[in-house]
Order: sequence, then C-alpha cells, then structure tokens
Amino acid sequence: MRAAKLLLLLSVLGLIALGGWRYYDYARIHPNTADAYLGMHVVRVAAQVSGTLAKVNVRNHEAVKAGQVLFEIDPATFELAVRKAQATLDQARNTQQANEAKVSAAEARVRAAEATFEEADRHARRLKSLEGKGSVSKDRLDGAEQARLDAHDSLQASKAELSAARAVLGEAGEANAAIQAAKANLDQARLDLSHTQVSAPADGVVAEMDLRPGGYISAGREMFALVEIGQVWVDANFKETDLPRIRPGQPAEIQIDSLPGKRFQGSVESLSPASGTAFSLLPPENATGNWVKVSQRFPVRIALQDPLPQMRVGASSEVSIDTSGLGE
Repeated sequence: MRAAKLLLLLSVLGLIALGGWRYYDYARIHPNTADAYLGMHVVRVAAQVSGTLAKVNVRNHEAVKAGQVLFEIDPATFELAVRKAQATLDQARNTQQANEAKVSAAEARVRAAEATFEEADRHARRLKSLEGKGSVSKDRLDGAEQARLDAHDSLQASKAELSAARAVLGEAGEANAAIQAAKANLDQARLDLSHTQVSAPADGVVAEMDLRPGGYISAGREMFALVEIGQVWVDANFKETDLPRIRPGQPAEIQIDSLPGKRFQGSVESLSPASGTAFSLLPPENATGNWVKVSQRFPVRIALQDPLPQMRVGASSEVSIDTSGLGE
C-alpha cells in the first residue's frame, strides 16, 4: 500500500514536472507579451494657406474617402490675387509686343540708314575719283564727304538705338523674363486658390477636430488628425531575453482587448534597434552603486493581416510569436 502511494506520488510529480517543462519549452519557442498596442498611420491635416474658414464638410469621427473635401477657406482674397496676376501677365505681354514693335522700327531705321550711307559713300567716292580731272569743285567734293560723314553718324546712332531697344526687349516671345515671372506669379496664385479646399490625402477617419466656420486658419498649423484606414500593425514590447529567437517574417498571433474572442494572424515586420527607454525624453541613468538590473523591452513591429474597420489606434493587444522555425 505504501509502495503504491509512493508510486502514485512520484507519477503525479513526474506529470507536474513534465507539464512544467512542456510549458517552459512552449513559452521559450512562442515568446508572448501583453505589452502591445495597435498602430495605424495618422496624418496631421493642415492648410497650406491662411484665411477665414468658410465651410466645414465633415464631423469628428466621420469616415472619409481620399480626395474628399474636408474644409474650405474663403477664396475671395485668392481669387482677387489670381485676377491681379492675370492682369500683370497681360500687361507684360502687351509691353513685350510694344518692345518688339520698337525693335522692328529700329531695325527698319538701321536698314534705311545703311542704304543712305551706302549711297552717300558711293557718291563721295565717285566725286573723289573725278577730283584729279578738275571736273569737280572743292566745295562739291567737301559737301559729298560731309554728307557721307553725316550718313555714317546717322547709321551709328540708328544701330545704338537698335541695341538699346533689343536690351529692353530681352528674350522674344513667351521666353521673355518679365512674361516668365508673371506666369510664375499667376501659377502661384492659382495654386494658392486651389489650396483653399483641403482634401483628405487618404481613406480614413477624422479625429481631434473642432473646427467652426468663421475661424481663422493659419498655414501649416495642424487642424486635426486623420487616421488612415488600411495598413494596421502592432507594436509589441518584448523582453530582451526573447529577442535572440525573433526574426522578421516569423508568424504571430494577435489578440485585441477591444475585440474579445477574436484571434488575428500577422508576421514580424521589424525589430527596433534600441529599447523603448532609449528614446524617452529623460532616459534612465543607472549610476554605479545605485543600480538594479531590470530586463529591458524592445519594440517589435507585427504586420497585421486582414484588419477590421472597428480596430482602433492604441488598442491594447497580446502577441505571441512562433519561433519554432529556428529549431532548438
């Protein structure tokens, strides 16, 4: 009887030991943590121009589609800027046409002056050739030479006027610097006008919004958040003793507190190069003589498969990673 009891006791202890070993081995191969939180991309929505808020088209916690107009800024000032920029461009083109006409007129004067000079030069040369024969008076010869000099001076003056007109003109046509600058100003004015309508950059859910028509919007100031719908992950903080067995691509199982009874599949995407405390505002300094060793935790990102619309950023989760593929 005593031997039977002893055998039973040993059997029970053996089963307990075997169960404990199996649990330890499973826990070693399947590292687990409840220090995990759901993550999604969060876009901080801001206007690119300043102005008075004219219209708010969405409400807080409302689902929106990419390209949907979220809110609108009063466009009156920007429409005026577009009209002024267009007028400046028109004026630049008119000025360009006038300058081109001046260049054309100056070119015509140069051609006329060249013809006059050539005629005066030929006449002076002809009279000069007759000087030795005594058939041309000195006064007539001097007059012809003076006419040639006057024609030459007139030609040089016409060429100077042409150079000045071309300098004022610059590049011809639409390549002119003044026209290009006016075009750039018009493009900027139109771009600013388009920015008075702020659209959703992606499908998502509006959060932290408290906008009212009539308020003033400053360019670059964050108005609210947009939680993108689509890519979902879990940032799980594992003990440093678990890291040697964790590799990217390993399968993982996720349970989310806000979705009880459901299990989701995922895979290891990446491991952080530093512990969570390393990036804190005031990282701990363990001075010698006042130090207790604490196992650090390192963020491991888990890519979640088949996310559900009711998932929320920051939801508490529990993650288990299957590292059995590494063997023993």
